Amino acid sequence: MRGARAAALALVASVVAGCGGTTAGTTATPSPSTAAAPTVPVVPGIEAEAVRLRTDEPLGNQVQVRITATGDEPFTVTSVALDSPGFAPLPPRAAATEFTPGRTIDLPVTFGDPRCDTAAEPAAARLTVLRSDGSAEDLRVPLAAEILTLIHEEDCAVLALAETVTVEVTGLSDEDGAVTGELVLTRRRGEEPVTISRVGRSVLIDVTAPELPAELPADGDELRTPVEFTPATCEPHVLAETKKPFVFPLEVAVGDGDPVVLDLPVDDVLRSSLERLVERVCRPA
Repeated sequence: MRGARAAALALVASVVAGCGGTTAGTTATPSPSTAAAPTVPVVPGIEAEAVRLRTDEPLGNQVQVRITATGDEPFTVTSVALDSPGFAPLPPRAAATEFTPGRTIDLPVTFGDPRCDTAAEPAAARLTVLRSDGSAEDLRVPLAAEILTLIHEEDCAVLALAETVTVEVTGLSDEDGAVTGELVLTRRRGEEPVTISRVGRSVLIDVTAPELPAELPADGDELRTPVEFTPATCEPHVLAETKKPFVFPLEVAVGDGDPVVLDLPVDDVLRSSLERLVERVCRPA
């Protein structure tokens, strides 16, 4: 479970770090009374599905539109965009992808900030299609988009949490084989208890928080708990290839609500300390 992703997660990270509120047009708490958008009409000869590959996850706000040519005529897709009521639209991405009958190809698309008062589905793929006779069509193809609904739920849950508390790591100290500090939870609003259940390791760094789980009580304004970062591996291929060296899943729950998993905010100070830690331990002079 994770809500981390270029445009959407950049927004989430800034809010969680205490930069103040959500962006204009974004409401963190979904409205159960929001009417569903009309169903997208079928486009003969083309089917589409949104999928998220492992390579999409580090980029954050990207999924693949998996297009299948189900008809008898070839066509070429010259642009593709995501059309979901739950996310701000972004300009189409140019393509030059040829489809023959039966062929399936994934085309990457990006999506904007979540709109948490609107469901992510029904969604569509906006395609510009060049036919074999030279004519061009702008199509809105129904998109099977369960992954978009999952991403939408995760991102909006993190935004709602960010309206209740901020999270940061402070008081950093560089040790020989570790970086130590305090994980700080600060209440912004509300009166329910807030619990930090766990903080997980990244590909590169282990995290130890010996006092977790820990609770910010209903009448409390701040929770501080010690945290320590140590290298999990010095394998050369991990050091060279990892795209997310400092992404740490943090599990937080408000009251009796379901736990929300967000990325622990890593500011420039913490990032620099972790980079120096890796240099000290894994690449000693």
